[in-house]
Amino acid sequence: MPEDRTIRLRSVAALFAAVLAVGGCSTQIADMPGVGVPAGAPERPRDAGSYLPIHDLPPNREEEAIKPAELSKIQAELTAARDRQATASSQATPAKPAKK
Repeated sequence: MPEDRTIRLRSVAALFAAVLAVGGCSTQIADMPGVGVPAGAPERPRDAGSYLPIHDLPPNREEEAIKPAELSKIQAELTAARDRQATASSQATPAKPAKK
C-alpha cells in the first residue's frame, strides 16, 4: 500500500512541475492567434516600442517656483524647529547609571 502512495505522490509532483513549466510559457501562448487573445481585444503593436526621450527637457519656467520671501520664511521655520529639537533632546538625555 505505501508503494502505491509513493508512486501516486511522485506522479502528482511531476504533474505539478509540468504545470509550472508550461505556466512559465504563458506569454508566448497568449501571443498565438486564436488561443490567448480575447474577442474584441485591440491589435498589439508590431514594434516593441522605442526608448523614452530622456534628453528632451521641459521648457524653462517663466516664474520662480518659490518666491524669495516664502523661501526665507520656510528656512526660518526649519531652523527654529531644528533648534527646538536640539534643546529638547539635550534635556531629555538621561544620566548614565553608576557602575556596581
